[in-house]
Amino acid sequence: MKYPDHWEADVVLADGGTAHLRPIRSDDAESLRSFYARLSSETIYYRFFGPRPQLSEREITHFTTLDHDQRAALIATVGDSMLAVVRYDKLREEPGVAEVAFLVEDAHQGRGIGSVLLEHIAAAARERRLRRFVAHVLPDNRRMAKIFRDAGYRAEQRFEDGVIRLTLDLEPTETSIEVMTAREHRAESRSIQRLLFPRSVAVVGASREAHSVGQTVLRNLLTGDFSGPVYPVHPTATAVAGVRAHPTVLDIADDVDLVVVAVPAGAVHEVVEQSAGKGVHGLVVVSAGFGETGPAGRARQEELVRLARAHGMRVVGPNCLGIANTDPGVRLNATLAPTMPGRGPIGFFSQSGALGIAILQRTAERGIGLSTFVSAGNRADVSGNDLMQYWEEDPATTAVLLYLESIGNPRKFTRLARRLSRKKPIVAVKSGRTTQGVPLGHAARALTLPDHAVSALFAQAGVIRVEGLSELFDVAQLLAYQPLPAGDRVAIIDNSDSLGLLAQDAAATLGLDPIAPVNLGPRAGAGEYESALAEALADDSVDAVVTVFTPPVMGRINEAADAAVAAGAAGSADGGNAGTKTVAQAVAGLSAGSPKPIVATYLGLAGMPAELRICGPDAVAGPGSVPSYATPEDAMRALAYVMRYAAWRRRPKGRLPERDVAGRDRARALVGRLLAADGPKIADDRDSADGPDGAGVPKSAGDPDDAAPSSGPEGRTEDGQVVVAPADVAALLASYGVTVAAPGGATDPSGPSGPSGHSGIAVRIVTREDPSFGAVVSFGLSGATAALLDDRAYRLAPLTDVEAAELVRAVRSAPLLFGHRGADPVDVNGLEDLLLRVSQLADDLPEVARLELDPVVVSPSGVTVAGATLGLARPVGPRPELGPRRLRGPGL
Repeated sequence: MKYPDHWEADVVLADGGTAHLRPIRSDDAESLRSFYARLSSETIYYRFFGPRPQLSEREITHFTTLDHDQRAALIATVGDSMLAVVRYDKLREEPGVAEVAFLVEDAHQGRGIGSVLLEHIAAAARERRLRRFVAHVLPDNRRMAKIFRDAGYRAEQRFEDGVIRLTLDLEPTETSIEVMTAREHRAESRSIQRLLFPRSVAVVGASREAHSVGQTVLRNLLTGDFSGPVYPVHPTATAVAGVRAHPTVLDIADDVDLVVVAVPAGAVHEVVEQSAGKGVHGLVVVSAGFGETGPAGRARQEELVRLARAHGMRVVGPNCLGIANTDPGVRLNATLAPTMPGRGPIGFFSQSGALGIAILQRTAERGIGLSTFVSAGNRADVSGNDLMQYWEEDPATTAVLLYLESIGNPRKFTRLARRLSRKKPIVAVKSGRTTQGVPLGHAARALTLPDHAVSALFAQAGVIRVEGLSELFDVAQLLAYQPLPAGDRVAIIDNSDSLGLLAQDAAATLGLDPIAPVNLGPRAGAGEYESALAEALADDSVDAVVTVFTPPVMGRINEAADAAVAAGAAGSADGGNAGTKTVAQAVAGLSAGSPKPIVATYLGLAGMPAELRICGPDAVAGPGSVPSYATPEDAMRALAYVMRYAAWRRRPKGRLPERDVAGRDRARALVGRLLAADGPKIADDRDSADGPDGAGVPKSAGDPDDAAPSSGPEGRTEDGQVVVAPADVAALLASYGVTVAAPGGATDPSGPSGPSGHSGIAVRIVTREDPSFGAVVSFGLSGATAALLDDRAYRLAPLTDVEAAELVRAVRSAPLLFGHRGADPVDVNGLEDLLLRVSQLADDLPEVARLELDPVVVSPSGVTVAGATLGLARPVGPRPELGPRRLRGPGL
């Protein structure tokens, strides 16, 4: 068989390093020989059940010459060294079964190489229609036996002739997917930890020229008091910024963990090779001149990532601002930013390098503290997904901020975000709302879903998507320092009727439940605010409090400020009695330890004013500090975002329906027959029409669900999908318990009563295999009016029962289903059950490129599927969550 280059993959190992996996080749003979020579006698004994000091030439040829079908093998490499090999050999006497065996170099055992190799060789075996592996393991070889047992596959074992015979069913299970996901999480988290906690840093391109890129990074590391040694690298200088310089990274005598690269793009390749030779863990490439410059730069960017990963290194960038970690044990500022915020609980990921400087400056101006900051630039390797893996377990991070210009793996993003959001809030700005395009240089494809669908999928994952940077900071300062509210009931305390009413109107407009404002009058001081706020916090009918304070006459601002200074309000919230306190001190004092969030509009200030902070010994804002907003509307908007997120956290997770394995298998067999009958090559619509250098543009500016695909020649749609006959559509749906009343499509509904012959409300359900997000389900009423108003809701498949209920209620026309204006409510439970079944079908069968049920007539007595159309397309590969762990390709 042809060499299966799609089996090649870059992977992250358990210790955070990277390796390259690929099929073994005949030219690997010498590499295999060297690898075998480094193995201990014990490792050889465990593999061959006896001594074998060396491999014969015949054995070398046998192990490296394969057909990638009856016999296949994968190797793990770092640089030019082979670290491990796994192979399978089909058993002639047992069809569908192969024997599998591993060898891992002693020095690299315990790094998780065996487990990731098992995932990849199992995927290769499934592709070759193998169903089971058998492995023979000596009883003393506990490490190898553990790899098989811990993989999560259905396994059997028996003891025969002094050897353990293990049999693994290769069909992925819920357990095997959970195991793979957990290992991926630990490995990727560790790879980011190695970047953010380096013991030493080298700056390559550290120029003696003032304000140059290299010198700026070097000075920021030095002035930030990085905890370890910093090594300037300059080809001729003996010292830079008063620190001894070295000609190359290889000339540094001690170990180097992190290299910041600030040389011209054409020289980066050499720096990567030198860093590989030095055993560096990671690279931060601030240099420009890569994918953002065109095809040549994009090729240079892909080679940068390929070379770095092949030698065990992760890459931040290129064309990035850098990375920072405010942990007092590290104090890492490897950025170009002139201003760095203080220590705080927020992790910040930004794709834009240029915008990153402004983001850090505004963060500092607001008094918001960061735990860590990563600017990914072109995001050729390290992405927001990697950072979310790290932040999930980082005790120093309690909230996450994301500025996204593209999403490299949207389906993985939503999976990780849903898990992380259950523990820590994620606030995101996603630019490109109007185009859904990708900035030049980014390794990502354009999104084909409309922007409101992307927002819906973010919300399903618990992500707080805001409109811009101002809202990002508004929400962040509330989440960072105040507790989550238990509901949406808001008390308002003010000293101005007009401002109180503005706050009340804003709350009502945003869907909150405001209580009538408590106006304390223009002369109210600390005592009055303290008393009113204490009463509101003690009220069980209040979930959050907004305090509004503005001096009613000139001169009071200075008086308040003078009092704050006198009372030491820059860090103290407990000085004096009510007579000497400022209003700010009274508010901050009650906020300390309060289980209910408090926000303020204090003197029109935005951020974390010193007067409202509760500080520790380092004088930075701590838990209980009160965020201030320039206007009551801003305060209410931030509170509304947080209340919706808190409601998402409180809601039940829901459950997936019981899987009908027999029905799924019948459906898979039917889809396989239909695609096989159509021929070996079938195009699909998964790839957007990319512009030059990956600047993707969606194929259509409209909603891809707006119209059913029109038929092209030979039973295909215009975009290459196979059009399925009505009887086969009905058979496929029947496998999931869905009955089609009238196969072959249906006429347009005449109105809310549905098409002729069916009484009820006509709705429309569409599933599509999106190239970025995977299986997506949309729901809305049928007909031209709903299409004109774009009244459609979206969720990722598979749906839980809670998500199915939310999907039905998410469209603006949902009241029609629940008895609008005295009409009888329809069978919503039956409709939700249909959505669950259809979403399960879409999740099980990635070949289902598009399924449309239209009309589905819902009446008080039941649900009738009156029309269904189906388009099939061969998937480009297994879904990422079902396939083995791998880093996305550098060109994707």
